[in-house]
Amino acid sequence: MQPHHKKHPHLERLLGNAHSVVLDGASRVLILSDLHMGNGGRRDEFRRNADLVKNMLADFYYPGQYSLVLNGDIEELFKFSLHSITEEWNAFYDLFLQFERNGFFYKTYGNHDAALLEDRDYRLAPYMIEALKFFYGKETILLFHGHQASVLLWETYPLVSRSVVFFLRYIAKPAGIRNFSIAYNSRRRFAIEKSIYDFSNNAKIVSVIGHTHRPLFESLSKVDYLNYRIEELCRAYPAAKTEERISIREKIDSLKEELDSCYKQGKKIGLRSGLYNTLTIPSVFNSGCAIGKRGITALEIEGNIIRLVYWFNGKQSRKFSSDRDNRPLELGNSGYYRIVLNEDHLDYVFSRIHLLA
Repeated sequence: MQPHHKKHPHLERLLGNAHSVVLDGASRVLILSDLHMGNGGRRDEFRRNADLVKNMLADFYYPGQYSLVLNGDIEELFKFSLHSITEEWNAFYDLFLQFERNGFFYKTYGNHDAALLEDRDYRLAPYMIEALKFFYGKETILLFHGHQASVLLWETYPLVSRSVVFFLRYIAKPAGIRNFSIAYNSRRRFAIEKSIYDFSNNAKIVSVIGHTHRPLFESLSKVDYLNYRIEELCRAYPAAKTEERISIREKIDSLKEELDSCYKQGKKIGLRSGLYNTLTIPSVFNSGCAIGKRGITALEIEGNIIRLVYWFNGKQSRKFSSDRDNRPLELGNSGYYRIVLNEDHLDYVFSRIHLLA
């Protein structure tokens, strides 16, 4: 028996039992997680970006022939009843289901919406699975929410999770006790990511998760990536021509500003490194969440390309720099913008995994 069978039994079970889909050169897939849809009131974190999500799904991804995967914690059942959620956001369920016409639509469950497994009347019940397995040629991309890697029972098992739902909704909420979500705990967040990273490397697969609310691309957090790109540009500087040096300086200055902003936010974004070994292996991707204060992040797979994108309201969001020189593109005249934060070829990603893991 291989080591990862012993160390990560829950994740190994997911890999063996996941529903399978074959990707080809024409495949287009959008991966969203952690919408945390509530009842539309002031405690509903989804309310802030609801219009943005509706516009990007209806006017960009659906007409763009994307299939859709909602990767867990779509409803916030720790705080709200399903009836109040579906009553407020009923139009979104119609929108989600339309994506099946483009190829497929699936919803994995997270710890905040696992209770829906027993609700036969739930509109998305026929599409609910615990994990989804993409076959890209001979390679495997495993999509699951991520709570299965937690050592805490309430984050791993639906039965225990329901007890937590009862406590939060009927005891903690009336008493004003704050929700103890993994997304607000940097140490636990890092531990879950590291566990999934170790498992993915041993299995030589790519894992795509949500749960921690922290976008990851090729196992790198935003802070890691900014540091990596600054170092890469510094190495390129000595051999560059005069005009190229000017451009490199400008890029480095922009990246430094972005990095300084990250450090000013500190624990709010989790500055703990995503570099779990001395050599980073690109085996873990995280779509982030849809409840960010300035916008939302998502993952796209288009043919042989995987990319991390950022959607934001141009009137509210600060300028986001990208060393890839990708300009934010407005969605029609909506005032909402999309920018590609990072992208890479899946062939390159898997080559690094096989060579380095």
